[in-house]
Amino acid sequence: MKRESGTMLVAVYADESCLGNGREGENPGGAGGLIELMNRAKLARYDYWLSEPGTTNNRMALRSAIEALTILSRKGKRCRIVFTSDSRYLVDGNTQWLRDWIKRGWRRRSGTIENLSLWQELAAARAAHDVEWRWVRGHDGHPQNEYANHLATRAAASQTSSAGAVPSRFDEWLTGERAKGRMTLEPFPLPDARRFTPTPPLPREDSSSLWSTGTT
Repeated sequence: MKRESGTMLVAVYADESCLGNGREGENPGGAGGLIELMNRAKLARYDYWLSEPGTTNNRMALRSAIEALTILSRKGKRCRIVFTSDSRYLVDGNTQWLRDWIKRGWRRRSGTIENLSLWQELAAARAAHDVEWRWVRGHDGHPQNEYANHLATRAAASQTSSAGAVPSRFDEWLTGERAKGRMTLEPFPLPDARRFTPTPPLPREDSSSLWSTGTT
C-alpha cells in the first residue's frame, strides 16, 4: 500500500486493569495510555485514561485501543501508529483473529466472539489509520508500559476519565520512580519510521450483515 511520506508517526503504550478480575460480582476496571509524537521537532507526550464500574481485563484492553485511535482521529489526519500493549488478547486479536472473523460475518469457527461490539468498534476505529501492533511483557521494567499500567490502575481505583488526551506527567512519574530505586531502564525512543510495518488492512465487510450479530 502506498503511503504519504508526511504521515505522522505516533507511538501508543497502553495497559488495562481490572480490580478483582475473575472474581464473582462487578469488578471495577480502568484503561490508560501514553501517546508520543514529534511536535515541532520536539517529542510531545499525552496521557489518557478511562474506567468502568463492572468490567474485565479483556474488555478494558479493547477500550484502551479504541480510545487511543479515536483521540488520534480527531486530528483529521491518517496516522502511522505503533501500538504497544502487554495484552495478548488485544495484539493477537488485531494481528490474527479479526480478519477471519470479518470474513465469516463476525463469527468464529466455534462459539461466540467475546466482547463482539467492542471488537467491531475497534475494527472501525483502526480503519482510519495504519497500525503496527506490538506485544511487550508486562511488569518487566518497560518505562512507558509501566506508566500506562499506572494510569490504568489509578483509573480503576478512582473510577475517573481524562475525557480525551491531556498533557502527560510521564517525566514527573519517572523521576519519582527512580528516586525510589525503580525504573532503571531508559524510555524507549520513538519508533524508527523506516521500520514501520503495519498490520494489513482488514477485509471489507458486507454492509447487509454489518453490526447484525449483536453483542456477547
